[in-house]
Order: sequence, then C-alpha cells, then structure tokens
Amino acid sequence: MGAASTSRRGPQATLVPVTTTPSLQRVIGVQGLAAAIFNITVGAAIFVLPAHVAQSLGPAAPLAWLVCAVATALLALCMAEAGSRVPRSGGPYAYVETALGPYVGFLVGVLLWLGLTLAMAAVATVFADATAGLLPAMAGAGPRALLLGVMLLSLALVNMRGADWGSRTSGITTIAKLVPLVAFVALGLPHVRAANLAIPTLPPLKAVGESGLLLMFAFFGMEAALQVSGEVKVAARAVPRAIALALSGVLVLYVAVQLVAQGVLGASLADPATAKAPLAAAAARFAGPVGAELILVGMIVSTFGFMTAMMLATPRTLFAMARDGYLPRALAAVHPVHRTPHAAIAAQALVVCAIALSGTYAKLAVMADVAILLVYLGCCLGAARLRRLDVGAEDQPFLMPAGAIVPWVAAALVLALLAHATLAAWLVTLGVVALASTAYLAKRLAASRRALSRPGPSAP
Repeated sequence: MGAASTSRRGPQATLVPVTTTPSLQRVIGVQGLAAAIFNITVGAAIFVLPAHVAQSLGPAAPLAWLVCAVATALLALCMAEAGSRVPRSGGPYAYVETALGPYVGFLVGVLLWLGLTLAMAAVATVFADATAGLLPAMAGAGPRALLLGVMLLSLALVNMRGADWGSRTSGITTIAKLVPLVAFVALGLPHVRAANLAIPTLPPLKAVGESGLLLMFAFFGMEAALQVSGEVKVAARAVPRAIALALSGVLVLYVAVQLVAQGVLGASLADPATAKAPLAAAAARFAGPVGAELILVGMIVSTFGFMTAMMLATPRTLFAMARDGYLPRALAAVHPVHRTPHAAIAAQALVVCAIALSGTYAKLAVMADVAILLVYLGCCLGAARLRRLDVGAEDQPFLMPAGAIVPWVAAALVLALLAHATLAAWLVTLGVVALASTAYLAKRLAASRRALSRPGPSAP
C-alpha cells in the first residue's frame, strides 16, 4: 500500500494517497462491477435462509429481510462514499487504512479474510447438503467428508494452474446459478396462498434482531467485489452506482424468493425437515419431484460458483500477509511454472475443509457475520473520517445524503446486530484479532530493531 502524505486544502489537512507502484488499468465499468457484486452476494444463503428465518419469525419473516435491507442500504452508502474517495484496490482495507491508519487497516484486512473463509466453509456445507439431497448415498459422514475434500482439492488444483483457469471456471457458473431462482419465483407465484403470508402478531424485537444477524450473511458480497476498486473506470461515480444497482437487484430477488417459499409452504416452511433445502420442498409442491431436483441442482451450481470465485480471490490474502512477514514465509511461495500462490491456495483449501466439517451452516454463517460486520463498522467510521478530512475532493466524490449522521446510524445498527452474536462467534473473532495484533506488533518491533542496527552516517 502506498504511504499517505498530508497536503493542505484551506484550514484543514487532507490525506492524499501517494503510490510508488505502477497504476492498475481501469477497465471495469458500472455494469461489470455491479455484476461482480451481484454474483458474489447471491450464493448459497437464499437457498437455505428462508427456512431458518421462518423458524424464528413465522409469517413475519419478510420483515427481517426489510430490516436487513435498511441496514445494508446505510452500509452501502458508507461504502459508496468511501469507495469514491479512495478508488484503490483493496476495498475496505484501503478505505480504512487511509482513514484510520495502517494498524486498523491491517485488522480489517484480517477480519475480511476470516469472514470470507468462514463464509466459504458455510457455503461448502450447503453444497454437501444439496448433493446429499440429490444423491442420498452422499449423506453419511464419510461420504460427506470425501465429497468436500474432492471439491476443494479440485478447486485448489484448478487455481494452481493459473488465475485465468479459476476466473474462467467462476464465470461459467455466474448465469447458471440465477436460472433456477428466477424460474422458482416465476413458476411459484401462481401457487402462493395469501393466507400463508398473513401476520397475526408482530414478533419480539429480540427475535427480529437474531434473525437479522443471520440474514445479513445473505447480503455480504460488496466488500469482496470492491477489492478491485483500483481497476474501475471513473470510480468516484461508478462505485456508488454499481452498489445501488446490484443491491437493488439482490433485495428484489431475496424478498420474492422468501414470499414464494412462504406463500407456497406456509407453516411447514418452519419445519426442521425442510431446513436444508426449503426451496426444493416448495418447488416439489408446484412442480413435483422434477422441480425439487432442479432446485437442488441449482443449489449445487450456485454454491460451486461461489466457491470458485472465493478460491480464486481469498488465498491471495494469505499470500500477501506471508509476503509481508505476518505469516510463515512458506505461504508466500510462487509456483515455478504456473506463477500462482500454490502454497496459499492449498492452505486455504485445507482450512475451509476443516471448518466445514466441524460446523453447521447457521453456526458458521453467524461466525462469518461477526467478522464481516466488524469490517463494515470500520468502513462506517472510516467514511465519517474521510469526509471530515475531505479526502479525494479533487475527484468530486459521491456524497451520501445526510452524510454527517448516516455513518453513525449505520455503525449503531451494526453494533445492535453484533449484540445478538453468540459467545463462540466472538471468541473465534477476538482470538484471530489477538493473533493478528501480535503478528503486527512483532513485525513493527523487528523493523525497529533493524533500523536501530543500521550504521549511521560516518562522522566528518
């Protein structure tokens, strides 16, 4: 990352990033960035969460989606303004580092890796559940472990061959995973019963908060896609437009899927027997066994598509941290032929596999939520400081409405959601933060010792 220098604009200092490395080529437009955000956001959650939220809220489940939509909109405003002020690769890491300094930026980068790794593990469990629903022979513990191992090993090998192979594999699944969802809504709407959507009583606020924490997992994605901000054309305008376009489409799709699933299944949507594949259960009602099987295939394609995208991007964080001295140097190895971070890719696959085998989707999703919500909290605080320092004013950045209060309202909502997290999720997250802080301090101390050991200029 480039150092930040301080220049004067009137009475107030403005931080201006100064880079010494060649600039990346800005070739990504609004539609391309919006598609990336949409692709990463729509993964496995929408195939599973309708049942989980129905178990907590019953017919009032759509209310939790709307609460998450409001929270996500406020967070998106903060990300949009920060992204337009700091149009550099790294996304949240770059925004927070510029606003709050290298240590907080480093922690945000670590938390982003943790959240995405836990998300990969959570999605891997859905992949295994969907495969077992289609092929009952894969339902046992042994076959499940074998399936996850083979899938992650295959993705690791593909990405070790080269980034173009991983990118091509991810692109193939982008459209394919949307087809079953759109078909589910279109074919299921005529079978929705209004009585199944009636809300007799409003649920307790605590239940809405707990469901909202879980549902936020379905909206995560922009923080990963925005890591390519340094390659976006006219980022000051493209980033906010892409976020608005992508998240609007995501919200419409999610609410439509929840309403159709609930309108078709009614109270049976909350049945634990449907929790692993609620959309397949609903599709079986209006399209028979073939419809259920198509949804299961859609789940497999969607989860595999998410995994291919994440296996391409996430190991690069391990590689970068190892290269910078925060992790063992072995993880910074580059393949002599394919020029890929093969050691980091292999390590990422092993970590994801171990986590996926140890937990269920809901538990892993909440753990991922804590890490990513802390990243969002950093972005909210960073956006407020970037505005106060007037960073990037020369590029005419996007200015969010009510920008003096929105970051603080968004931060308060994040804290309210985090209050419903489990103790286990907090222990995992804080444990990683402690290890990361130790590594950061050790690196700083080592750098200081090296600086003191260098001989000074000889006396005249």
